[in-house]
Amino acid sequence: MSAETDTQTTTVYRVTGMTCGHCEGAVTAELSALPGVSSVKAVAAAGEVTVVSAGPLGEDDVRAAVDEAGYVYAGRA
Repeated sequence: MSAETDTQTTTVYRVTGMTCGHCEGAVTAELSALPGVSSVKAVAAAGEVTVVSAGPLGEDDVRAAVDEAGYVYAGRA
């Protein structure tokens, strides 16, 4: 899912393997480091991460950030 406003894009990604707040924090930290990202909200119970950014993010960049955090990118929700 992706929604664009005048200046920001909100996208929900599916991430598997998150089970707790620590997991959410690790994924949030890695995705927050991507250029243009202004907000990240990870929800382990739903297996979803909502990212607000200046524009659409590259899928390879998102996959690499999630992988770096130790979890599995499963595509857009």
